[in-house]
Amino acid sequence: MMAPGRILIKRKQLLQKVPLGERTILELERAGKFPKRFSITARAVAWDLNEVDAWIAQQQAAAVPQPAPGIKRP
Repeated sequence: MMAPGRILIKRKQLLQKVPLGERTILELERAGKFPKRFSITARAVAWDLNEVDAWIAQQQAAAVPQPAPGIKRP
């Protein structure tokens, strides 16, 4: 049974939220570096939105700051 307040997203929603290709997401999932999809029916899969949001926050926290466009590094 699903926990109250849990939101599931399907592939199309995931790809709008995470700017990665399907193959990259699959490879990250297989490596244990991205939230795992799970079957909601025999033909449909979904991801837990909270897990995806937590992954995005983790990536943001670990990101190396990038210079603003047009500014050269010393």
